[in-house]
Amino acid sequence: MRHYLSIFQKSARENWDLPALSDYQGKTYTFGEIATQISKIHDCYKVVGVELGDRIAIAAKNCAHWAISFVSIVSNRAVAVPILADFNPADIANLTAHSDSVILFTDAKTWGAMSVDNMPSLRAAISVEDFSLLYAADKEQGEQISAILAADKKVDVSMREAITDYKIGDLDDLAIINYTSGTTSSPKGVMLTSRNLSSNIEFALSHIPVQRGDQIMSMLPMAHMYGMAFEFLYPLFGGARVFFLGKTPTPTLLLQALGDIKPYLLITVPLVLEKIFKNKVMPTLEKPALKILTSIPGVRNLIYAKVRKQLMGVFGGNLRSIVIGGAAISRPVEEVMRKIKLPYTVGYGMTECAPLIGYSPWQSFRLGSCGRAVTNVEVRIDSEDPRKKVGEIQVKGENVMLGYYKNPEATEATFTEDGYLRTGDLGIIDKHGNIFIKGRSKCMILSPNGQNIYPEEIESKLNAMPRVAESLIVDRGHLLVALVAMTPEDQKIGVTEELKAQMEENRIELNKAMPAYSKISSIEIMEQGFEHTPKQSIKRFMYK
Repeated sequence: MRHYLSIFQKSARENWDLPALSDYQGKTYTFGEIATQISKIHDCYKVVGVELGDRIAIAAKNCAHWAISFVSIVSNRAVAVPILADFNPADIANLTAHSDSVILFTDAKTWGAMSVDNMPSLRAAISVEDFSLLYAADKEQGEQISAILAADKKVDVSMREAITDYKIGDLDDLAIINYTSGTTSSPKGVMLTSRNLSSNIEFALSHIPVQRGDQIMSMLPMAHMYGMAFEFLYPLFGGARVFFLGKTPTPTLLLQALGDIKPYLLITVPLVLEKIFKNKVMPTLEKPALKILTSIPGVRNLIYAKVRKQLMGVFGGNLRSIVIGGAAISRPVEEVMRKIKLPYTVGYGMTECAPLIGYSPWQSFRLGSCGRAVTNVEVRIDSEDPRKKVGEIQVKGENVMLGYYKNPEATEATFTEDGYLRTGDLGIIDKHGNIFIKGRSKCMILSPNGQNIYPEEIESKLNAMPRVAESLIVDRGHLLVALVAMTPEDQKIGVTEELKAQMEENRIELNKAMPAYSKISSIEIMEQGFEHTPKQSIKRFMYK
């Protein structure tokens, strides 16, 4: 297995003058300019006395400087600690302290709201906005760092090998501590090694090839492994140009960016595609005239081909694949995607696996699944009949974390006696190795007669119904209640009697498709919608 930094090293040298990182509608850095800036930051590390294995935190929104900061850390054999910018400053300070970080990359506003007294290990703080010094524990060191960062360092192509002669280290070096939350008393910092990252990146490069001149758009938070590994590390290390949107995209901004960037690959969560299909594609296909035409085999194929062409144009025209992850996709939407032959696939992963567990290329992707086990990873189902009886999905292999930082109790609880990681997800595997997720064990509802109810399966059906933006199934005194968020159009008007009537129709239709123990007793309309995590998953714990 190649070390992932050796892949980047080779890519930087071969693509020296090509654009590598761009802030959308902002500054662009070539591979050579990235290497030059990393060299300057490495000089700062020497001043501060950063040693092998020291922790360095990053808490900022996606941007080219975030990416440069990250590569500067891991290429110095330090440990990167990505922290979500959405956490409040007190939580960021808490995690910086918990990780024993000696340097923090952040923005001036966040730094201004933090107390350095709460971060005893911190020696310096550097702005991701302009790479200026925000803080230095030692005044003399601070003056040296400021001078290094302000200097205009000149590096030409003849120096590319010397300047990218990184401290690559061992595959089993700790590379990242990735915190899954910021507010608990015992934070869960996922410890990932260079081997974990290398396994994911090598798999992606071999199964989703990058071509010279390819471009990709980064929307997901890079402080999460999904966004970091597949919208940043893998494409950049393969020689692609990465664009950072830098903020949550509105539909208008997203469509504009897709048209401008023309990505070769779209990494997204179901919510984005479902909005496009429910608002643009499905209403068109549901028109009476088109429903009649699509019932004629020859004509149907022509219509689907036209819809596909138009949709691929919306995505920029260069798209070779769409990878969906993070949650289950609505089955009706997925069926339409399959009918029009959209090149999509659904992946499966988690932070603890850096992140990939399951993936299949769209050409061989099985409807309703989330791919097959990736290279160097074993997947098993904890049940006596893995093909038919639902059990916990457990994994073991090169992708799997070391454990949780300073949290041996959580680490021990997460692994089985024979070394498999307990994912907390429930599913089955068919004879071809396709993984089918049935829900989260923590979300599963046990009915009064002992039946296992998986809320995600019900939600997937309800989300495809008229005037439903999102939904959540909860247990209220052994009765299943659906909480429903309104569409943007209905939010402008508010809750009306017509909307209530539509929801009751939805409930009746939904129950026709559900077994007796999974029928919905009522629907509650959530006027303010749901609170979401940075990955746009509903914060389920708030609605129990």
